[in-house]
Amino acid sequence: MKMTMIVVADSTRARIFTRNADNHEVLIELEDMLNPEGRLHESDMTSDLPGKESGSLGAGGHVYDNKDHPKKHQQVSFAKRVSAHLDNQRKANKISRLLLIVAPQFLGELRAQFSNELRKLIAFELPKNLAAHDVADITRHIPKPTEYRKIS
Repeated sequence: MKMTMIVVADSTRARIFTRNADNHEVLIELEDMLNPEGRLHESDMTSDLPGKESGSLGAGGHVYDNKDHPKKHQQVSFAKRVSAHLDNQRKANKISRLLLIVAPQFLGELRAQFSNELRKLIAFELPKNLAAHDVADITRHIPKPTEYRKIS
């Protein structure tokens, strides 16, 4: 059965809800995906400082810069995991519409991981971090089905 899925997420947690068929004001939580590594500080994710090289002619050295920042890597990895889960639901023909309430700093990364088919199902998007809020507060931010707008 196809249903509207509501994703409420930040870089450390993604909660997936659907609405009660009889009462659209009641949310039913289907999944609670966690990314505890996303809570770590970047310094806790690396085991060592970057290496240094001294100048060949005795001039001052410089630090090797790692372009792949661990915090960003964790965020991308979690976005891929959430996206893959949603895409599997889409492939199983379980999603009719997708509503996103996602922290602004994570929304772009999550959206970037969506397949074209999944993007087409987005009916509402709110860049707000409500992942740790209670269901009543989340419900207040979701529009009625007649108020959904198409996001491209």
